[in-house]
Amino acid sequence: MDKALAGVRVLDMTHVQSGPSCTQILAWLGADVIKVELPGRGDITRSQLRDLPNVDSLYFTMLNCNKRSLTLNLKSAKGREIFAALIKRADILVENFGPGVLDRQGFPWERIREANPKIIYASIKGFGAGPFLESKAYETIAQAMGGAMSTTGFEDGPPTSTGAQIGDSGTGIHVVAGILAALYQRTHSGRGQRVEVAMQDAVLNLCRVKLRDQQRLSHGPLAEYPNRTFGDTVPRSGNASGGGQPGAALRCKPGGPNDYCYVIIQPQIWTDLARTIGRPELADDPAFSTPEARIKHLDEVFAVIEEWTMKHTKREVMRMLMETDVPCGPVLSMKDLIEDEALAKRGMIVDVPHRERGVFKTLGCPITLSDSPVEVRSSPLLGEHTAEILQEVMGYGEDELEKLRAEGVI
Repeated sequence: MDKALAGVRVLDMTHVQSGPSCTQILAWLGADVIKVELPGRGDITRSQLRDLPNVDSLYFTMLNCNKRSLTLNLKSAKGREIFAALIKRADILVENFGPGVLDRQGFPWERIREANPKIIYASIKGFGAGPFLESKAYETIAQAMGGAMSTTGFEDGPPTSTGAQIGDSGTGIHVVAGILAALYQRTHSGRGQRVEVAMQDAVLNLCRVKLRDQQRLSHGPLAEYPNRTFGDTVPRSGNASGGGQPGAALRCKPGGPNDYCYVIIQPQIWTDLARTIGRPELADDPAFSTPEARIKHLDEVFAVIEEWTMKHTKREVMRMLMETDVPCGPVLSMKDLIEDEALAKRGMIVDVPHRERGVFKTLGCPITLSDSPVEVRSSPLLGEHTAEILQEVMGYGEDELEKLRAEGVI
């Protein structure tokens, strides 16, 4: 059975996380993703945060599955010539260099589009046009400047970054959406186009409920927030859900750092919840019986529920609350998740054999297509497919390949 993106060729000029997270999804969905890397070094993450000496790091392997690696020196005239030829044979080019890097190497958008009017050229940058366009961006900088950090953490603490990589991988997923939209438009326009996503913009998009609340502040305090006082900006609100229903992370036994269950109180489940925790009288107590009353006593409400959750493990809490249709979820650590049998059965945590490091665990594709199942394959070794790609795509023979190796082009 053909994959969804079978026949689509991607030139992957990305490195570190934001770009590779995008192109890995395209590879999972069946595109032929050719990762173009510098000979002798490759993507810098191959050597970052290594857990085994002289072997590609998990940082690299977990972001580059299902790709092919081609080494090519764009500083050489022959390397640029090969790259120009590859552009003519590609459907998509993705890069996350600093602003203007490809331009300075002789490949501005205008030249790329002239060479291949059907190509889709996707760029990831830290910032869009404006005062920060030339600034460097990292995960936490994007979180800081996209609104996430100012609204994450507790009221009496500093701004805090989230462990989810919303700046890098969050941006990568936005770029996938743009590429697929451009690919679809090409089916009836016949033309490629430029796709650009800034990390700051992607983070801000993921913070839309906080931008909503910034506007609501002009009409008074945010009742669903646990904060006692409000200034002129959305405050950090701890573990409040940010939605219309109050929620909190409640302690469970035995009391370890992740022994918590997050519980949300919907109006229609209050009576059943009160009965489940052994406090049925709270259903009719004027201080707790209505959503409006509970909002005024949230600390007391969750303290009462926590007295009950602390008598049970987080998984017991979830099981019992699910029986009464209470939205809840245990706080799962990375250890919990990597050992989760259900996730493994669904293919979200997979074992992948690697030629040098042995078997490693990685994530499966979070997008499920009924007619295009994903098989996760190992990340490539540096330059592993160079000869294969140049023979297949460019028609080079072994003599030409040897000459390119001797000249340091590949």
